Amino acid sequence: MPKAYWIGSHMTVKDADKMQAYAAAAGPAIAAHGGNFLARGGETAVMEGPEQVRVVVTEFPSLQAAKDCYNSDAYQAALEKLAGGVDRSIFIVEGVD
Repeated sequence: MPKAYWIGSHMTVKDADKMQAYAAAAGPAIAAHGGNFLARGGETAVMEGPEQVRVVVTEFPSLQAAKDCYNSDAYQAALEKLAGGVDRSIFIVEGVD
């Protein structure tokens, strides 16, 4: 079964306190579903396309595990803490075997 990658991009943080509260709650929810951060807001070098202010890449054991994490009560509670604090795009992509 291929791994999956949850990617957050095009992030603009509008409220740092909300982002911090979200991160504190989201981290344990993500870990509980086997998520492992590979990149979390480090320096980016855009080669093509729009500027990326903040990018997060999280590896999961499978596409289903990533989807289950996003839909979990714990992650949804973390999202409530973030409400309006960031503009972002989130997607999950299945890796290759």
